Order: sequence, then structure tokens, then C-alpha cells
Amino acid sequence: MFVNKGINLIDICEEKNISISEYTIMCEEEESGCARSVIIEKMRKNLNIMREAAEYGLTNETKSMGGLIGGDAIKLNRYMATGNSLTGDFMIKAMARAVSCSEVNAAMGKIVAAPTAGSCGIIPAVIITVGEKLNKTEDELINALFTASGVGILIAKNATLSGAEGGCQAECGSAAAMGAAAVVEMMGGTPAMALDAAAIVIKNILGLVCDPVAGLVEVPCSKRNIAGAVSALTTADLTMSGVKSRIPFDDTVIAMYKVGMQLPCELRETAMGGLATTPTGLKMAENIMLKQGKIK
Repeated sequence: MFVNKGINLIDICEEKNISISEYTIMCEEEESGCARSVIIEKMRKNLNIMREAAEYGLTNETKSMGGLIGGDAIKLNRYMATGNSLTGDFMIKAMARAVSCSEVNAAMGKIVAAPTAGSCGIIPAVIITVGEKLNKTEDELINALFTASGVGILIAKNATLSGAEGGCQAECGSAAAMGAAAVVEMMGGTPAMALDAAAIVIKNILGLVCDPVAGLVEVPCSKRNIAGAVSALTTADLTMSGVKSRIPFDDTVIAMYKVGMQLPCELRETAMGGLATTPTGLKMAENIMLKQGKIK
């Protein structure tokens, strides 16, 4: 059975001299009764779907069902080719992959909802892009996904992954925390460092509301996937430099849950507040309803 607290996870990993990914696999073997090879192959399938979603938008003009987003991934990919970016090819490629997944999702394509459909671009973007930079094998990328899964389990056990329950901090925030922890492990960091990275991400995104325009997972969701990917990557570097989180991971998760519960319902995926009720947001929603024949 997977532990309930990050501090317990760190203790077990240090005692057994194993990584978070290894512990997660061991728990899955115990709980599912499946052989290790079967579990690995299931995660390989997830990785392959993530790759497809992360790459599709880089060369294809993807249009969402609501018509609010599409084509941003290919713009970023073309911009990268100019060599004029401030943050460099690595960061631009991660950003493009994050929004590509969001566009595929909004176009009813196949994605891996890790941890949710609305935040589906963050983990693929960071793990795949870091994997390229560090020349990681496919098996190492799979291990990174197990690390992300382990952190996600802890968040789910102690808080929530649902925007409807905890705001976007619970979706894109959790995804970015999971991604940051995975990247730290990919870079050779310890379990304690991985959870420090996850804690810092949560602290920096605490209170983020869920306010989808027209109730669709399009605006501002796709841009928040980009922001989450960037946060995960920069926080991983921060942690690998030796910077620690003054507030431990377990406390940040509890704080996130409490903040989410304090958010009014208008700011929890109802499209009744935030950006969804700005003049432009309301106009977008009206135009969609007109196209669908719901109003005349």
C-alpha cells in the first residue's frame, strides 16, 4: 500500500536506497497483483500516447471543438526555428509540446489525463523534453512517469486533483509538481529533493482559480499548461542547485487543499467567475452558443 505522507515516502526510499519511481512500481505490483513487466508495458503505452499528443501540434494546425484555441503549438515550433527566443530551444520546445497536448485534447484527440485532461500537457512536455536533453532511454522516461505518479498519488490522498473541487492549482499545479519531481529524479536528485521541487511548485501556484471560458477546457487552460511546464523545469533547476523548500511537501499539499475549499464555487470550474465572466470571455461563450444554435 502506498504511504500517505511524503515524509514517509522519503524515509522508505532512503532506508531501502531506492527511488520514488521504484517504490511506486513496487506498490503497484503489490496492489494490482500484476507482474512488473505488465506494469511497465502499461506505462510505456501511456508514454507513447503522450509522445503523439506532444508532437502532433508542432506540425499540424489543430483546431479545438469550441474554436477558441488551435495553432499555437505550431507557432511556437516555427518561432524556435528562428533562433531568436530569449529562453532558448529547450524551453520553447517544452512550451510547444505542452500546448500541443492541450490542443489535441480540445480537438477530441487522444491524450493521457495525467493527472487530468485539463493539465494533460505539462508532464509530457517536461519529461519528453528533458529526456531529449539528457539523452535518456525510453525506460528512463517510463521511470520518470512512475515518479510523477507517486507524487500524484500523495496529492490525491491528501488533497485533490480536481479543478471543480480545488481550482486550477489542483490540476495544473499538481501536474507541474509531479513533473518537477520527475525531472529532479531524472537529473540524479534524491527523493527528498524531488519532493522539495514539488513543494516549491505548489507554493508558487497556490490559489490559482479554475475559470474556463464557456465552460470549455480551452481558455485559459492551454496557456496554463505552458506555465506549468515552465514552472516544473525552472523549479527542478532551482532544487538541483541546492535550494530547499522551507515549507515541506506535506504541508504545501494540505495548504493547497484548504485554499481550494475556501475558493467560492464561481472560481472552481463553473465558468461563473474570473476570466470566464470578463466582457471578452462572455462574448466568446455567446458566439459558441450562437454557432451551436443554442441561442438566436
